[in-house]
Amino acid sequence: MHEGSRKAIFAALAANAGIAVAKLVGFVLTGAASLLAEAVHSLADTSNQALLLLGGSRSRRKASLAHPFGYGRERYFWAFIVALVLFLLGGVFAIGEGIDKLRHPHHLESLPIAVGILLVAVVLEGLSLRTAIHQASLVRGGESWWSFIRHSKEPELPVVLLEDTGALLGLMLALAGVGLGAVTDNARWDAVGSLGIGILLVVIAAVLVVEMKSLLIGESASPADVTAIERALAGSPGVRQVIHLRTEHIGPDELLVGAKVDFDHDLTLPEVAARIDEAEARLRTAVPKARVVYIEPDVARTEGVPATEG
Repeated sequence: MHEGSRKAIFAALAANAGIAVAKLVGFVLTGAASLLAEAVHSLADTSNQALLLLGGSRSRRKASLAHPFGYGRERYFWAFIVALVLFLLGGVFAIGEGIDKLRHPHHLESLPIAVGILLVAVVLEGLSLRTAIHQASLVRGGESWWSFIRHSKEPELPVVLLEDTGALLGLMLALAGVGLGAVTDNARWDAVGSLGIGILLVVIAAVLVVEMKSLLIGESASPADVTAIERALAGSPGVRQVIHLRTEHIGPDELLVGAKVDFDHDLTLPEVAARIDEAEARLRTAVPKARVVYIEPDVARTEGVPATEG
């Protein structure tokens, strides 16, 4: 796992664990539905960080006979679990709590305590989000934030970014619900805040589920990496043409590369083997994450007759 991802995860883990305890205490003291929804939100976020760290640890296991390409996709799997289970469970709980409090309103017992705890949580979540933004900025290049979340091959930073952003928005909703409930003397505003938090969590879960599903199924290398691979192969000694190329991420930092290449036709079999070795070395130098490389020699067909991919 990238060191920046680990820093962002640990920062979020520490912040969410402290915030969850504070919110639970606040709920016990005030009975605010928004605080309970936010406490569950923070507990889910704390579990999220633990699962992301677990995925990073398990992905470092050595390849085996059962898994010859290694365990890099463990990081995608656990990020998918984070999105599918914890976010959805947290969201559904918050929505259920909001509906229950709409039907059976409960007035706050201590507005200052509720607001104070939420403001402390805002500060801690803001610090966690600042760490995630800083670490993501080191690797996202010139991409927009939305593009980075959509196209990043490392699942941890997008998860933490969306999680912290959702947490801050949820805290704003909780503050609004608690505040409006106190101003209007209508406890249902607190329930509305809880509903808003739940809907927000479900939306974030949906975005992450779609992105993690795509990574689990298998995504190709980035356009920049594909171009670098093609140039490395095309510039190798004895290569006439790269007929076609296929790539797939078998982990955030691991690529599977398969290429069909037309070599000089007067080469002997040992010479072709030597040229393949040279092409692989050039490819790995250009794109170090290309861990598994298969190059098949072939002859480019005449115009109008494409080469087979078998």
